[in-house]
Amino acid sequence: MNRHDDDDDLCFLTIKEAATMLKTKTVSPVELTEAFFRRIERYDNHLHSYVTLLKDSAMKSALISEKEIMDGDYKGPLHGIPIAVKDLYSTKGIRTTAQSRILEHNIPKFDSTVVQNLKNAGAIILGKLAMSEFALGRGDERELFPSAKNPWNLDHMPGSSSSGSGAATSAELCMGSLGSDTAGSIRAPASFCNITGIKPSFGRVSNYGVVPLAWTLDSCGPMTRTAEDAALMLQVIAGQDSKDPSTLNMPVPNYAETLRTELNGLKIGVPRDFFFNLDKTLDLDKEIVETVDKALETLIDLGAQIKEVDLPSLEYTSANTVIMLSEAYAFHENNLRTKPEDYGPVRRQFLLGGLLSASDYIQAQRVRNIISQELSDLMKDVDVLVTPSFPFTAPRFDDRNQARYGAGFRFLAPFNLSGLPAMSVPCGFHSNGLPIGMQIVGNSFREDVVLSVGHAYQNATSWHKQKPDLDF
Repeated sequence: MNRHDDDDDLCFLTIKEAATMLKTKTVSPVELTEAFFRRIERYDNHLHSYVTLLKDSAMKSALISEKEIMDGDYKGPLHGIPIAVKDLYSTKGIRTTAQSRILEHNIPKFDSTVVQNLKNAGAIILGKLAMSEFALGRGDERELFPSAKNPWNLDHMPGSSSSGSGAATSAELCMGSLGSDTAGSIRAPASFCNITGIKPSFGRVSNYGVVPLAWTLDSCGPMTRTAEDAALMLQVIAGQDSKDPSTLNMPVPNYAETLRTELNGLKIGVPRDFFFNLDKTLDLDKEIVETVDKALETLIDLGAQIKEVDLPSLEYTSANTVIMLSEAYAFHENNLRTKPEDYGPVRRQFLLGGLLSASDYIQAQRVRNIISQELSDLMKDVDVLVTPSFPFTAPRFDDRNQARYGAGFRFLAPFNLSGLPAMSVPCGFHSNGLPIGMQIVGNSFREDVVLSVGHAYQNATSWHKQKPDLDF
């Protein structure tokens, strides 16, 4: 075997597999980290998933982790695991730009809470990942760095906001990554890139030190290759944080220990009219409906019970956009007035937020309450909801139909409005060769159930094991 083959053997490991090898000293953190940097060097000039590499600090951390593990001081499943983070997570002494010239020279003096949690667990931070400017829009060449590409087809988007997180995780340029989700920007790139991505319940994970898009909608979460790996990452970053008053003092279960491989007695709600209706949803791809229906058959085989449910208030999911743009404008108002030229095309969307009135914002919050209550009532009768993650596969970069792309997020945004945990897992491929995702939504603070359904499905299928051809 040549070194490329050796690197691939290491980089293709899941977090769970690598953790076992690190704990037993079968592989060292240094070997693992070096393999990832060689793989990044080999492929990322095509994918542009990283905007900042932290080779010196990562190798230093790897050496420290190696000594700790050799001395018997093993911290847990993320100890020595190479992770990357979206470039809106504050990193002490390391430029954090949110992909905008506004923050081109921003060097934080502290780590965001979740980055600090990862470091405390022994994770090795490989670098900062590409995103769309201030976590909104599709990505544009006028932004600070080039747009990340989809490893499954470079002509297609890997997602928008958490684009680099989706691309790097899919291409095995890190073992897991942190994304953020305000209207679906963990779950959309997870669906587009054939990986697993979970948006936790609002209040489960701290947003302290994370550049906001919309304070009451933003959620930080892991993007990994498997639900089991997502459970291991979420375990480390979840919990109340005194620095973020939106986090709640809720018990954090041991997510990995609660994973199931069968679903006997589990009740799945299927909101067919909103998410599966080809006549009603003009841009909904028939192949996606058929693929998710096949995935539902697998869940039935695993013991789950299916119940069709109705969610009429989801017709008003556009309330998410009103809240998001209003809150974004409030955050950016001063810079929009004093240095508008430093923004890329996202400036137009932020300015729209300035045209919305207090009445618009309040009415959107009222709609939010209605949607949240409807979902809360429904979740008393089912354990999870299952839907397609997105109505179509990853768009091409030259498809400038922004309205169509934005409308696709209506499948994801209801669960930002309600704050419910939601995860996208791979469930098949379109005839165009691009991945398709299935969304699993749970009751408030029941990420354990969501992760269990994803894990059971992945234990019975192999879609998540498919890898993109990186022979560019």
